[in-house]
Amino acid sequence: MRSFFKDAVDRRVALRQLILAAAGIAMAGLFASRPAWAQEEKPTLGKAKSVIQIWMWGGPSHLDTFDPKPDAGSDYTGPLDKTVPTNVEGIEINAALPLLAQQADKYAIIRSMTHGINAHETASYVVQTGRKPGRLVYPCAGAVVSLFKGYDHGYEGLVPPYVVLTKPQGRFSESGFLGPRHKPFATGGDPSRTPFAVEGIVAQGITDERQEARRNLLHELDTLGQALPEEPVFQEFDKHGDEAYDLMFGEAREMFDLSQETDEMRDRYGRNKFGQSCLVARRLVERGVPYVTINYEGWDTHKQHFEAMKRKLPELDQGMAALLQDLAERDLLDTTIVWWSGEFGRGPRIDWEAPWNGGRSHYGNCFCAVLAGGGFKGGCVVGASDATGENVAERPVYPQDVIRSIYVKIGIDPDGPLPNPRGLNVKVLPAAEPDETREDSGLLEEIM
Repeated sequence: MRSFFKDAVDRRVALRQLILAAAGIAMAGLFASRPAWAQEEKPTLGKAKSVIQIWMWGGPSHLDTFDPKPDAGSDYTGPLDKTVPTNVEGIEINAALPLLAQQADKYAIIRSMTHGINAHETASYVVQTGRKPGRLVYPCAGAVVSLFKGYDHGYEGLVPPYVVLTKPQGRFSESGFLGPRHKPFATGGDPSRTPFAVEGIVAQGITDERQEARRNLLHELDTLGQALPEEPVFQEFDKHGDEAYDLMFGEAREMFDLSQETDEMRDRYGRNKFGQSCLVARRLVERGVPYVTINYEGWDTHKQHFEAMKRKLPELDQGMAALLQDLAERDLLDTTIVWWSGEFGRGPRIDWEAPWNGGRSHYGNCFCAVLAGGGFKGGCVVGASDATGENVAERPVYPQDVIRSIYVKIGIDPDGPLPNPRGLNVKVLPAAEPDETREDSGLLEEIM
């Protein structure tokens, strides 16, 4: 009985923490008034409403995906030495991505990404914040969108405005100095399994009847709350408890319930963790969630790279192609930005020797990113790499350029102030990092 009681109490605490995060309320400021800066409305700069970030955890090879070099030789291409024409004349991608080739009219390929950093943590920070590392930890794009498009600006969803499917990235604190209020809600679980065990919403192996029994038991044991029913603190506590159970049995649960999709639709995305995560992401933005990150692991391929690519590239091709097509068919692509990128690329020259046995190393000198939807122009290529993919040959693009362009499309002024609980006097993005001698606007004007 004691262990059951402890389990039930722990569960209630976990649920309460989730609903507090979803409501954007920290315990320390439970009854605090809304901050003054939250009253201010920003001008709408673009028409996008949501972002789906496909985060290629570990760094994908640009040669094996969207910037193939079939003439570079086997030391660069390995067995992935063929290209496929896309549905846009003049654009070819690696032949390992035939389904994405038929969606090329929907996306722009940036082939000249660069930052020169080969360390995971630093590169992840730079690509997701648009900032150089320094004393302060700045928020990533997801946290910034949560700030400007979340609860203080009309978002009324039950789940937090920034969701990560499924595992936290863990490279740095995504919310930075914005604090836990804008930390992403990581679902945990695996959407390709039934049920999709979303942390705090769906418990693996626990029936609805058992959850209701736990709820009733907690109510019976809460003698202090029953004795002081008019006490505001207990009323607030019970309110959040009720909202937590609404998460478990109501609209929020339905958002993650893929059994509501047809078998045909689930098969279209691919019955694997990535494909089904893409399907969940579509369901989330369809219901107004502003920022969803799919943390797609498995791309840090120092060893036996091509064996891994035999598994990963078909998953990527099917899931991402289905997402783009499905968003377009539902008239959601115009209002949803899809951002595909890792923290860097992988070494163009293959490490054939032991112990790597055909691996690719970290490579921040030149890599790829893809942008689709949200008003970005599709069927385009921005920049170029050289003949072997080792250096930027035309139009270098920095991580800040990509983030700045995304902010503009989703209606966030990148040159405006970045409100924060610490009272720091900072802008959403700095004026011209990382190269202050640049003469361009810092926007991807070719696809804006």
